[in-house]
Amino acid sequence: MTMIRNLVRFSRRQLHTIVSREIIKPSSPTPSHLRTHNLSLLDQIMVNTSMPMVTFYPNTNHSSHDKTLDLKNSLSQTLTKYYPFAGRFAKAAPTYVDCNDDGADFLEASIDTTLSDFLTKSKHEDLDQFFPHGLVNHKSNRQFDDQLDNVIPLAVQVNHFECGGVAVAVSLSHKIADAASLAHFVNDWAKMTRFCSSEKRREFSDDPQFIQFQHVNSNSTEFVYERPDDCVTRSFIFPKLKIDELKLKVKTMTAESAEPITNPSRVDVLTWLLYKSAVTAFTENNPGSCKPTGVAQLVNVRSKMMEKLPEKSIGNFVTHMEIQTKNRSEIRPESVIGELKKQITQFKAVRNIEAVFGIISNVDFEEVKRRDVNLYVCSSMCGYDAYGIDFGWGKPMKTTIAGDLGKNSFVLMDAPGMDGIEVIACLRKHDMAIFESDPELLAYA
Repeated sequence: MTMIRNLVRFSRRQLHTIVSREIIKPSSPTPSHLRTHNLSLLDQIMVNTSMPMVTFYPNTNHSSHDKTLDLKNSLSQTLTKYYPFAGRFAKAAPTYVDCNDDGADFLEASIDTTLSDFLTKSKHEDLDQFFPHGLVNHKSNRQFDDQLDNVIPLAVQVNHFECGGVAVAVSLSHKIADAASLAHFVNDWAKMTRFCSSEKRREFSDDPQFIQFQHVNSNSTEFVYERPDDCVTRSFIFPKLKIDELKLKVKTMTAESAEPITNPSRVDVLTWLLYKSAVTAFTENNPGSCKPTGVAQLVNVRSKMMEKLPEKSIGNFVTHMEIQTKNRSEIRPESVIGELKKQITQFKAVRNIEAVFGIISNVDFEEVKRRDVNLYVCSSMCGYDAYGIDFGWGKPMKTTIAGDLGKNSFVLMDAPGMDGIEVIACLRKHDMAIFESDPELLAYA
């Protein structure tokens, strides 16, 4: 058993002790015809980062330590379905995954505090300690094997609190999957764990779908999220009751406009509010700035095209809708929400995923990078059943993501208890100071 100690920031105490590490391989070999998984165009241009999601469970009558063997066995069986996650990327800028069954990294750690104390006293950056090798977004402190860095798609860490609570953290390469894929994987792993520990064994009701694409070597450069050192990440909870009030406000504000918003979604109204408050903060810190601003909303395209993909298609199947505004007076709900809805409607005329690839391949990404636009990016994980992940301890008391998202980024997730939405926001420090004190924002948080 390997003992490795890491220092973390939590009241300047040493909380985090790695007690074991091993590689978990699939329980059965991947068939020879599936040994090469070509990355799609969207996969190849996706930002080279790790998606970090963690679920927290309180103490139950079943010891989390006793259940670790079940977690390992079930992960091994789940990897037979998610076989590319147990493979290896060929190089730093890969075009395929070698599905060689080399396995996923599995770490176990002890946390020298109680779960309730951590959730009560911690800050967002304290979540990083729960992830294997610090694999949160672009960060990594992997010291064990340099050959593993940037080539192993999946790593997990099971964290045991001194009270008996547990946190299960999963870090998955964004080069191979999007947030919807990550949620499907963790839910399936949890289901398999429950079945492994019961007498009644079942198969998944629906297997994940890894679509076979032709080998292509994209000439487009991958997305890069700017992460200045002065960025900070904060979490905000918007209760359902307050979101309903915001919906009513939006409908009232647009009732007399040429294109009234009659049925805004909760993501629609929060995207508008977040963008409005962020631009207000930026403008106050940069008086006289003529830089245009914009908001981009990431969209899951699986069900948006004429030829829909299976819901459980695994990979990157997202694109973004973007609008620009010249000043704060243009950030009206009918302008922002209405235009984003219009773009999504137009997208439904796209025939299939190959047509999406064709659209993306014609984008001049170098030109996009040169644009002098203060762009805010909103993505939503709402509805991804993050609070249905049950490893046998019941549903999690909290599910969230860790790490810095990148400058001017917002991720929306279902809130604990499914009461509203949690927003994880990343802004520059001086903008965040104004943003988190915005009276209009706080009226709904």
